[in-house]
Amino acid sequence: MAQRRFHYDAAFEHYLRANGIPYVAVDEAKRAVAGKGEIAGVPRKLKSFDFVVYSEGDANLLIDVKGRKHSGRTGRALQNWVTNDDVKCLDQWTGIFGEGFEAAFSFLFWCDVQPPDALFHEIFEFADRWYAVLAVRLSDYRQHMRRRSAKWDTVSLPAKAFTELAVPLKTLL
Repeated sequence: MAQRRFHYDAAFEHYLRANGIPYVAVDEAKRAVAGKGEIAGVPRKLKSFDFVVYSEGDANLLIDVKGRKHSGRTGRALQNWVTNDDVKCLDQWTGIFGEGFEAAFSFLFWCDVQPPDALFHEIFEFADRWYAVLAVRLSDYRQHMRRRSAKWDTVSLPAKAFTELAVPLKTLL
């Protein structure tokens, strides 16, 4: 397991290993920076995603992990905001990788307590913390996203859309 700066990334990598899901972790120290200008319309400085996750299905996944804190109790909205830059860069990476790859956000919720089964389909414990994982395809996210904050340039899905579109990561594989 690669050393991870953030507990969310370490927990996600643990989840992949524990479930026998093949992946390659993107090394944050080697982010895509290649000088000034563009290559085929893509900026040379491009925010990286976190994992390439290999699938037995139609497409391998380019995963950008988004860690969010949640109480673990029902009745609380699940935060699913991302930056516009997250959306744009992940879309550009999909174009760079081409056919056979699809982008997705994986929302990893760190819960104060073990969440009830009714709240999440996939929960796991790692480093004395409870996590739940949900995923949304970038194409679905783009279609339903709404501006959250102009100041922070963030977007999110309305609660109903997130409930309908967010699925256990394993269903995308």
